[in-house]
Amino acid sequence: MLKGKTALVTGSTSGIGLGIARALARQGANIVLNGFGDAKAPQAEIEALGVQVAYHGADMSRPADIADMMASAASRFGRVDILVNNAGIQHVAQVEDFPPEKWDAIIAINLTSAFHTSRLAIPAMRAANWGRVINVASTHGLVASAGKSAYVASKHGIVGFTKALALETATTGVTCNAICPGWVLTPLVQKQIDDRAAREGIAVEQARRDLLAEKEPSLQFTTPEELGELAVFFCSPASNNVRGVAWNMDGGWVAQ
Repeated sequence: MLKGKTALVTGSTSGIGLGIARALARQGANIVLNGFGDAKAPQAEIEALGVQVAYHGADMSRPADIADMMASAASRFGRVDILVNNAGIQHVAQVEDFPPEKWDAIIAINLTSAFHTSRLAIPAMRAANWGRVINVASTHGLVASAGKSAYVASKHGIVGFTKALALETATTGVTCNAICPGWVLTPLVQKQIDDRAAREGIAVEQARRDLLAEKEPSLQFTTPEELGELAVFFCSPASNNVRGVAWNMDGGWVAQ
């Protein structure tokens, strides 16, 4: 379905981003990976699917790095047809104890980076009259949790940015939508589980169950593979008029 298209996925050397990159590659899209993790293994794995793969290690908190990444992708593949803004970080603390530098970093990586990638990708998408911007938000883009003020603010911001961009491109072949996962067992979430186990003096498996029970009625993690298939849907002809949605895949979290 996506043969000849190029997808750039930020934060894609592991977790959700890698799951989305794999799913798009299986549909024939060439892939630009990004992230601080080891890119050799995922790059080889995706190349084995018969597509071309590039990697750029842009620091998503640095606009100049982002501009270089977007220019590099355009030079290699002509343009970015599918932009997946997935890079994200987290820090948990009450507002009065929240380090200002952590706030600034979370807003920069989780929110502002999507502005920079989008502003640089949209012109070529408009010229081709086809493009997809998929922003990986979170259930925390729809509801809040205590101790996560910066993350919640950044993800609510991404949902709002998605809606604005969808309206700006509404009469074109470019769409913009957001995916709002619940708990996904990524390294980011595993760290929260490990921290909880240490803090409460319980087994990691118990901390995992407790985490799910608090928020997710299904009592199961959403998988990167499931999120990847949702991204594929957003790239399909069936989604041509799906614009500005914040689609939660969260085991019933937001339904409560």
